Amino acid sequence: MLSYKAYCFDLDGTIYRGKTGIDSAVQFVHLLQKQGIEPYYLTNNSSKTRETLQQVLREIGVNAPLDHIYSSSLATAAYVAKMSTNKKVNVVGELGIRTALLEQGLEIADEQSDVLVMGIDRQITYEKLVKACGYVQKGAQLIGTNEDIKFPNETSFAPGNGSFVHLVANVAGVTPIFVGKPSPVMLQIIADEHHYEKNEMVMVGDNYDTDILCGINFGCDTIHVNTGVTPTEIVKQQAKLPTYCVENLLDLLK
Repeated sequence: MLSYKAYCFDLDGTIYRGKTGIDSAVQFVHLLQKQGIEPYYLTNNSSKTRETLQQVLREIGVNAPLDHIYSSSLATAAYVAKMSTNKKVNVVGELGIRTALLEQGLEIADEQSDVLVMGIDRQITYEKLVKACGYVQKGAQLIGTNEDIKFPNETSFAPGNGSFVHLVANVAGVTPIFVGKPSPVMLQIIADEHHYEKNEMVMVGDNYDTDILCGINFGCDTIHVNTGVTPTEIVKQQAKLPTYCVENLLDLLK
């Protein structure tokens, strides 16, 4: 097995698909834990709180400490709190991003504000999209928790938050800001909070454009698994390659 102090796993497509755990990944996590290595979990999914993500992992047989779970909601809320002047924000998104913004002392407003934050919203409607486009056309800065165009479920792919953010951006004629992976923000937070050097960390994921580039942008090693969004043959065509490419995580034991 490879030797790192901080294994940083993506979730959708790496640890589970929809509500179903990926057996090879769950087994690999258990092997790490038996060696006294507690992994970290980084997700671009902004809909869930840390507590909800912890429960999702528990249901597939993975016990994760709360302070080892990081989401684009937490990173986005911290970013917005630093750049927002009047502390009021317009929001499209579910409980995860709303909770994170409130915990940063921000107020979620229906009236026009200087910032529109967009996270995944599984109850999205045409009316919500029209309102979001209006906020941005009237001057709100468009900030997306992440740029994922799609994510895997049990049988296929579903639209990700990036699909909706780009829709609003195209209508309003603006360029959005994205905070989640491939931005290295979450990896930097882990390094700072848990005192790791970059050479002690590895980013593990299925999506080249988010997970692998996140690790590359941060400057740590990366492992691509062929269990989700980006097929291995596509990854191997990229200019910047991951450190390792495997079919699944148990291949690292061979």
